[in-house]
Amino acid sequence: MTRSAPLVAFVIAAVVGAAVAADETEKIGQVRFPVSCSASVQKPFERAVALLHSFWYLESAKAFTAVAQADPDCAMAYWGLALSSWTQIWSPPPPAALKRGWEAVEKATAAGAKTPRERDFVAAAEAFFKDADKLDHRTRALAYGKLMEQMAQRYPDDREVMAFYALSLQATADPHDKTYASQKRSAEIAEKIFASAPDHPGAAHYMIHGYDYPPLAARGLPAARRYAQFAPSVPHALHMPSHIYVLLGMWPETIQGNLVAAAAEKDRGNPDDRMHALDYLVYAYLQQAQDVEARRVLDEARGIMTDLAARKYDSGRPTAHFAMAAIEARWALERGRWAEAAAIEPRPNRFPHTEAMVYFARAIGAARSGDAARARADVDRLAALKEAMKDPYWAEQIEIQRRAAAAWTARAEGKADEGFTLMRSAVELEASTEKHNITPGPIVTARELYGDMLMEGGQPGPAAQAYEASLRVAPNRFKSLHGAGRAFERAGDRDRAKTYYAKLLTTAASADTERPELREAKAVR
Repeated sequence: MTRSAPLVAFVIAAVVGAAVAADETEKIGQVRFPVSCSASVQKPFERAVALLHSFWYLESAKAFTAVAQADPDCAMAYWGLALSSWTQIWSPPPPAALKRGWEAVEKATAAGAKTPRERDFVAAAEAFFKDADKLDHRTRALAYGKLMEQMAQRYPDDREVMAFYALSLQATADPHDKTYASQKRSAEIAEKIFASAPDHPGAAHYMIHGYDYPPLAARGLPAARRYAQFAPSVPHALHMPSHIYVLLGMWPETIQGNLVAAAAEKDRGNPDDRMHALDYLVYAYLQQAQDVEARRVLDEARGIMTDLAARKYDSGRPTAHFAMAAIEARWALERGRWAEAAAIEPRPNRFPHTEAMVYFARAIGAARSGDAARARADVDRLAALKEAMKDPYWAEQIEIQRRAAAAWTARAEGKADEGFTLMRSAVELEASTEKHNITPGPIVTARELYGDMLMEGGQPGPAAQAYEASLRVAPNRFKSLHGAGRAFERAGDRDRAKTYYAKLLTTAASADTERPELREAKAVR
């Protein structure tokens, strides 16, 4: 025995002991992923993979690091460490994360994977992290996906191979493909795993993400209802079901899930994901006219951001900035407080798409308050932010906001025809793409804004159609329900008006604020 052997044995014993203790207290789902590493680290390795499947990247990185310390020749530990650096598989990781990922791949290569399957896993990770300074994110993600596809063909009965292949399909899905081919293929693979392993975190998690689109959302309900039950120790698992609930307009379930998720993130998660949960929470509260509760969460979010700024916290991710901007914009626009929206103070940061939401809200608020000059300045700022945005998807999302804001600005300037033309173009562009998983939905759907404009233009019939179109992609949205009821009432269709008003009152049965829209609905009922 070498002089270092006792230390290695001690480290292995410590890792195994920690894993056993974790198994007794943690509920993170079940993974079976046999590797050629020391038998002593098999269970800790599987725990690390379970954490990775739930996107608990910080904890999975710690767990894989512990496995590597216990068995330095375990190439798969470094593979896991590399994938733990690919935070949020849909977006480019920060440069520091890419550097860590590549260093982990190099260690995996040096350790030498012992089986063809393990070498394939390492090769796929290498395809993504290699030459990150020369090749763009999508090119590398596609290269990774191609190798995972080959693995799926080579090992079709390997549950973990298929799970990671399913995720790779989502990483490269085309947001303009309205057939959702990649997403459905991914979800169907995850569904097959879920059927035989209902406690597999990757299966449930990737099903939810695969069906995280309005036309597909109902298919994700089985996974949504199960995931948080078998993995409650993972904050993200508590939040994920709401990705399905929010698309189906299930506001009580969205609220309950994110109350628990936000508390868990505060206790053992991270500020970015806590803010993400708060965005979903505010959105759901506002749809139920629970403005008092929404204001409480708004204040909590502002406090978090003040604290993060004081600590100079920077995860490299846009999540917290995105959530704060969305919450501020939603708070004003969902309540129709146009002057309040126009006065939102921007929080400058290096993520143009997060700033854009604030300028969108400001422009809409100013235009609908009659301040065309102020609105025009904010529209110009949106154009500049679009040019600064290097990511094509987010540049397009900013363009949707710019067109809608420009439409209302044109209307405020007395150019009604131009306003309608711009608004229709915003609707068409929004319809050609999909929401990102970072958000519960657009700040306001373009269809809803178009309905508002048609109502102001004295066209209740077409407005009703616009609101109904909004409700098809965003069921039970408060303002779209009210808009549809009001439009049908003005169009003389009292029965359909009553139907929508009744649905509005049911949706807002837990309201803690008597909004004017609710009084209007009650008067017609």
